[in-house]
Amino acid sequence: MKKGIALLLALVMMLSFGVFGAEAKAEEEITITDMIGREVSVTPGSYERVVCIGAGALRMFSYIGDVNLLCGVEDIDNTSLAERPKMFDSVARPYMLAFGDAFTALPSCGVGGPQAQTAEAEKILACNPDIVISEYEDVEKEDALQEQLGVPVITLKAGPGGVFDENFFGTMRMLGTIFQNEEKAEQLIAFIEAERAEISRRTAEIPDEEKPSVYICGLGNWGTTNHLMTAQNYIAFTVANVKNAVTDLAAPGIQAIEEEKFVSLGEDMDIMIMDAAAVKNIKPLYAETPDMFDTCKAWQDGQVYLEMAYNAYYTNYEIALINTWFIAKTVYPELFEDIDMTAKTNEVTAMFLGQELAEQIAAAPSSFGGYQQIDTASFFA
Repeated sequence: MKKGIALLLALVMMLSFGVFGAEAKAEEEITITDMIGREVSVTPGSYERVVCIGAGALRMFSYIGDVNLLCGVEDIDNTSLAERPKMFDSVARPYMLAFGDAFTALPSCGVGGPQAQTAEAEKILACNPDIVISEYEDVEKEDALQEQLGVPVITLKAGPGGVFDENFFGTMRMLGTIFQNEEKAEQLIAFIEAERAEISRRTAEIPDEEKPSVYICGLGNWGTTNHLMTAQNYIAFTVANVKNAVTDLAAPGIQAIEEEKFVSLGEDMDIMIMDAAAVKNIKPLYAETPDMFDTCKAWQDGQVYLEMAYNAYYTNYEIALINTWFIAKTVYPELFEDIDMTAKTNEVTAMFLGQELAEQIAAAPSSFGGYQQIDTASFFA
C-alpha cells in the first residue's frame, strides 16, 4: 500500500514538473535574428495575438502558425469588406481558400495590397497584438515600427528561389521557433526538398539535344503581365532540367522582352507554358491582333499549356511547387505518367495548409478549370 502511494506521489510530481517545465519554456526569452538581419527578443510559445502585414506575411504564417491567434488582418485578405483591394480576388490563393472565413471576422490592421507599401501603425495598435509578422524588408522602418508598437516585429523573407530558396526555409524555421511548431517547419522543408529531388532525379539524364525548347510567359510582376513577360532563370525550369527558349537577357528575374525578341524566338518554341494570371491581359491583345502568335511554333502545333497563377499578393509557394510538377509532366510526359495533377495538388496543399484544395483552386475564375493543354483555336476566342 505504501509503495502504491509512493508511486502515485512520484507520478504526480513528474506530471507537475512536466507542466511547469513547459510553462517555463514558454516564458523563456531568447534573441533571434530575423530574415533581414535584425536581432529581436522573443518569447517562443507565449504569443496569443498576432498581426501579419505586407505581401506574403499572412500566407507564410498560415503554413506554420495557428490562424486562431490572429487578432487583425489586412483588408486585402478580408473578403467581407466592400471597400478593399480586390485585384487578386479571382486568383486562387490557397491560404485564402483554406482560412478566408476566419479572416473575415477580424478587424483591420491596414489596407494591404501592392499599392500600400507602408505599415499602418495606428490600425495595428488598435488590434492590440503581442507580436507582428512583417514582410516589409526595410531595417530602419521595421525598427521604427517595433519602437512605436512596443512589441516584437519579425521580418520574413523568401528570396529569388521562392519555395526552393534557403531564405524561405529560414523563414519557416524562424516561425517554427517563435510559435513552437518546429516539427511542422522541418516536415514542410523536408517535403519540399524531397519533391525537388524527385523531379530533378527523373529528368537528370536527358541529353540536352533531346530536350524541347520551352517558353514561359505571363509571369506575375506587380500585376502587369502578358505573353512578353518571361524569365531566363525560371526556378521551376532549373529544378525540372527544362531547356529555356530565352537565354540571353541582360538581367535575371521576371521581365518583359520586346515584341521583336518574341517573334525571333518563335520558331524555337516547341512548348509554351502560360501563367493563368496573364490570360486576362492576353485575351484583349489577341482580339486586337489575332496574328500575334503566328510565328510561334508551339502555338501553331497546339503545344500551349496553362499553369496556375503563382504570384498573387506575392508568391503562392505551394502553387509554385505544384507548377514545377506540371511543367515537368508537360515537357517530359513519358517520365511523369504516374503523376495525377489533382492528386499532387491535394498532396501539396495538405502539407502546406492541412487541407486538400485542388477542386477549389481549379474553380477560381482565373484558374480557367485548372492545369490543362490549351485549345489555341478556341481558348482566346
